[in-house]
Amino acid sequence: MTSEAQHPVNLSALYQQVILDHYKKPRNKGAVEHAVLKKHLHNPTCGDDIEVQVELGEDGKISDVKWNGRGCSISMASASMMSVALKGKTLAEAQELMRSFYNMIQGEAGNFRPLGEIQALSGVSKFPVRIKCATLAWHCLEEGIKEYEGGSENG
Repeated sequence: MTSEAQHPVNLSALYQQVILDHYKKPRNKGAVEHAVLKKHLHNPTCGDDIEVQVELGEDGKISDVKWNGRGCSISMASASMMSVALKGKTLAEAQELMRSFYNMIQGEAGNFRPLGEIQALSGVSKFPVRIKCATLAWHCLEEGIKEYEGGSENG
């Protein structure tokens, strides 16, 4: 009978491995040719700097998402994991994923399995100063969606 609760050190080590893998080998880094959503944010506290770009297919689903930036391992890994998770989702599904991520990163209780490997960032909730690092790319997505929807719906 084993459970995650009985092996927190192993789970923590696994999570650290996932974060380092995304930091060292970032996924979807670059630019989207036909981005409908583009947002750049900078965290002056630690110097993290990220731009997220999203392309939507004719079906309204995210056909491509790329990001570019520089910063700490947490912010870069978070952007990489987010970009992988968003592909194929609608903007509404992306917003639901974002809400779940924000709840997890704030240390709230809940079922975060739908986040997949993004759960590796759950430990950041214990370090309030690092939450801004982990959420920077997500805030780019959030603000980019608001701007896109505001522009396409006229307010």
